[in-house]
Amino acid sequence: MIHEEKKRTIWLAIILIVLGIGSMLFVTHNQLLYKQPLVQVVRVTNSARQKQKDNFDNVDHLTSQKLTVKVLNGKFKHQQLVLTNQFSDSGGLDQKYKIGDQVFVNLHQNSHQRLSGTISGYKRDGVLVFLVWLVVALLILIMRKKGSLAFLSVLLNGVVFFIAIQIDLSFQGEHVMLIFSVLSLLFATMTLLLVLGLNRQMLATLGATVIGTSIAMLISLAVFHLTHERGMFYESMQYVTQVPRPLFLAETLLGSLGAVMDESTDIVATLFELKSLDPNVSAKKLFLSGRKVGQTIMGPLVNVLFMIFMADTFTSSLLYIKNGNSWGYTFAMNMSLGTVQSLISGIGIVLAIPVASALAGLLLGKRVKA
Repeated sequence: MIHEEKKRTIWLAIILIVLGIGSMLFVTHNQLLYKQPLVQVVRVTNSARQKQKDNFDNVDHLTSQKLTVKVLNGKFKHQQLVLTNQFSDSGGLDQKYKIGDQVFVNLHQNSHQRLSGTISGYKRDGVLVFLVWLVVALLILIMRKKGSLAFLSVLLNGVVFFIAIQIDLSFQGEHVMLIFSVLSLLFATMTLLLVLGLNRQMLATLGATVIGTSIAMLISLAVFHLTHERGMFYESMQYVTQVPRPLFLAETLLGSLGAVMDESTDIVATLFELKSLDPNVSAKKLFLSGRKVGQTIMGPLVNVLFMIFMADTFTSSLLYIKNGNSWGYTFAMNMSLGTVQSLISGIGIVLAIPVASALAGLLLGKRVKA
């Protein structure tokens, strides 16, 4: 039996490796599928670095490149031309190109039939495909059926999210909270159904997720009302063409849902395992055990949220400070909304502990007779 399982694992790994190699070969040679012209860099000439210094004593270096490229698709296929590019050491808004890179360009032909072009961006589908393959391969090899279902839930959630955005755009930003509240419920239900199946564990986890998230959002709305939302700098939500407040609440709802569902799943799964080891365990003991589990994982989970928030705002905060802005202004315009979202998610995490423990205790406290 063990030998057969090992043999299946080896064959599965071979199939996944072949699929990975095939996927990378495909994205390396799929230029004909793109309407926008693609070129490949065949020669690079770099000029001397030039020092740049701004009013805030920030120092950077700029380098100009002459790129000889070959067109890979379209009516100018196989033709060569020279493009110019400029990159900095910081690389914030530019890209350094090297031989072999594939680049999207805008091509132009003058009255003398001379071809010229400008660079519009780097072709990144190879990186994306490799990362997707790596995630899928690890999920299937390590978790087998559960991993495949987890990946399927991600795909379905992505499709539902895209549909929700299209509905939001069709309503011109109206009913944002209603749309994304329904979306959140669909996210949680589909994910838990696929991963856990339709059983008591799924119902307890879903109930704890919905209740914990809902109470956290209601508490936050009550606090906003009492404080008249002083200190909420919605204008820091850049490039928003809709009313920013509903979008902020929708973002907060989705983020809190993920954190609460993560914790609820851990607590309920642990209590179900405890039930399987001791079928006669009481509801009270399950509730107390769930509280202990929640208290154990609450700290690391809150810190994970904090680290995600810090990673999300680190680069922009550093840019604000290096350009002469104070810490107070940097926090207000770049960190304040993220901090509020993290606090609301933290409230949901704390509330999920007794809710998940109570629901699991009610569903499992008495032994079910066949």
